[in-house]
Amino acid sequence: MPSPYRAIFAVPGTKGFSAAGFLGRMPLSMMGIGVVTMISQLTGRYGLAGALSATLAMSAAVIGPLISRLVDRHGQRRVLRPATLVALVAVAGLLICAQQRLPDWTLFVFAAGAGCVPSVGSMIRARWAEIYRGSPRELHTAYSWESIVDEVCFIFGPIISIGLSTAWFPEAGPLLAAGFLLVGVLWLTAQRATEPVPHPRREHTGGSALRSRGLQVLVVTFVATGAIFGSIDVVTVAFAEERGHKAAASLVLAVYALGSCLAGAVFGLLRLRGKASTRWLVGVCAMAVSMIPLQLAGNLPFLAVALFVAGLAIAPTMVSTMALVEQHVPRTELTEGMTWTSTGLAVGVALGSSAAGWVVDASGAEAGYAVPVVAGALAAAVAFLGYRRLSVPVPREGLAEDDPHRRTDDERVA
Repeated sequence: MPSPYRAIFAVPGTKGFSAAGFLGRMPLSMMGIGVVTMISQLTGRYGLAGALSATLAMSAAVIGPLISRLVDRHGQRRVLRPATLVALVAVAGLLICAQQRLPDWTLFVFAAGAGCVPSVGSMIRARWAEIYRGSPRELHTAYSWESIVDEVCFIFGPIISIGLSTAWFPEAGPLLAAGFLLVGVLWLTAQRATEPVPHPRREHTGGSALRSRGLQVLVVTFVATGAIFGSIDVVTVAFAEERGHKAAASLVLAVYALGSCLAGAVFGLLRLRGKASTRWLVGVCAMAVSMIPLQLAGNLPFLAVALFVAGLAIAPTMVSTMALVEQHVPRTELTEGMTWTSTGLAVGVALGSSAAGWVVDASGAEAGYAVPVVAGALAAAVAFLGYRRLSVPVPREGLAEDDPHRRTDDERVA
């Protein structure tokens, strides 16, 4: 591991919560694509598969910020365990209804309930922010590390989920994703020493973190960005199936994530200068432009290369996003603020996967790649229009350095 990454793990407990976060985030890459694969295997209906994936993502978008707001006020352990239990019950109901060929409406009910899956990535980043508050270099490296972990999840998650559902039984992918969620959340919440100090309601500035004008720009832009990701997942599965290699879709999507993973690893080693808002704008525009070559994909090898190049812009943009969230959101609402960006992505994934599913059913997989192009153009347009809001950081309200509720370094690692 390069020295900047090794250095951030010098604080006791960091390796443990990052490892737990890896397991807890695997469902993020496995559940949606697992549902698409499961339903397409059982029914052959990509429209239904995309709509269910969209329902799951939209539900998570609505419920996720509420869960994170409760986490900011009451702590991770008290909130994440019951929320995860509800999500697991809903996933079990979804798999049973799909396996028993029950009416479509039952699938949508349980898919909506599965939205209680907590934003584990936000919980991990909040722990890093608690540890390296006031140390921007280390925090940049930590955020880059977590982007690498995200992409590793997206490299292996779809391979595992699609592979199990196609080679074993259709429900296998989502079932294993639920198992990862259970183990990851239980392991994470058992680690109390690095858990951020909760802030009771009286310490909050009132309302939602989304009142921040800068955060609003990030969230709206990420709706369009999420539509890129959601549509690519659905269309790539259909594209591979049309060519008689459905299981290869997981490998192609893994290459997409690999590009992001490598870019994130390099990005974390850099000593950055200039504004995070400028880096973020460049990253969003790069993601938009990288969607254009997908229109030329006539075979899986070409598609894999195009997606690898497209993936290079993802992780650096996500790291810059987390830096901007920290600049524009009060620290007492940091977990909620980070979750709102995930919410924007989830809403976009819902819209993108649903739109892509209908386009594929109507016109075929190649036509479906027009959806991420349109989504990328919208993301770039919103980023340009909102750039001014992000270019000047807003003074954050929150705990003072001498706040009696804040843990000392000894207490945090005890």
